[in-house]
Amino acid sequence: MVRRAALTVPMLAMLLYCLLPLVWLTISATKTNAGLADSPGLWFADDFALADNVRQVFVYQDGAYGRWLANTVLYAVVGAGGATAIAALGGYALAVYEFRGAKVLFAVVLGAITVPTTALAVPTFLLFTRIGLVNTPWAVLVPALASPFGLYLMRVYAAGAVPPSMIEAARLDGAGELRIFLCIALRLLRPGLVTVLLFTLVATWNNYFLPLIMLSDPAWYPLTIGLNQWNSQAGSSSGGQAVHNLVLTGSLIAIIPLVLAFLFLQRYWRSGLAAGAVKQ
Repeated sequence: MVRRAALTVPMLAMLLYCLLPLVWLTISATKTNAGLADSPGLWFADDFALADNVRQVFVYQDGAYGRWLANTVLYAVVGAGGATAIAALGGYALAVYEFRGAKVLFAVVLGAITVPTTALAVPTFLLFTRIGLVNTPWAVLVPALASPFGLYLMRVYAAGAVPPSMIEAARLDGAGELRIFLCIALRLLRPGLVTVLLFTLVATWNNYFLPLIMLSDPAWYPLTIGLNQWNSQAGSSSGGQAVHNLVLTGSLIAIIPLVLAFLFLQRYWRSGLAAGAVKQ
């Protein structure tokens, strides 16, 4: 009993620590600027203005938030989807095929994981400036396709999830390598694919520093840059508190797609944990 309590209490404290900012954000998004000033705590104000705040978010500055949201969805879907596909292909190849230089290539991937992405931002900016990609969506999409951690994760997962005997049996039946990968390996790699997809999705959705130095046209801003611009306006002496409620409401809307993605994709994790648990 004591041991169970010793494990439960820290977990509940960690849960409260993680949920408290979300609860505060949700409650704050229901308040007007006056309500935020009068009751900034963890309780609702007298004026429940969530619907009006949401409407104002999408009409403020001629609907700039809607454009930023569409840009973020574009960067996240194309970037995370492409990074997951590349990681799956590369990880499967490194795990299944034996070729000269495979160990060196995998060591390079491990080394790339240790390099902070912020350290590569300036060299990437200089490179993209020379080829004319700065201030275009490609300046955000192309770097998002490179995920060394995703490639490493898929290589490790494929090595244990794809039995060599199954691949040999498929080859004996006349299946080509591409068909083996698409029809057999992808089914076995599904939990690993979902894990890489969620990691890259969160990283791309919350990407801030790279778009900050790559983009100067507000029409291509993601939500991270756009909301920070509004927040700077709200904190300035001239702008005052004019858009504090819009910043909070926009932040709440911005996290809803990520929450939905986690809720929708978690079933694939459960199916992956159960796979192979029963011997046929």
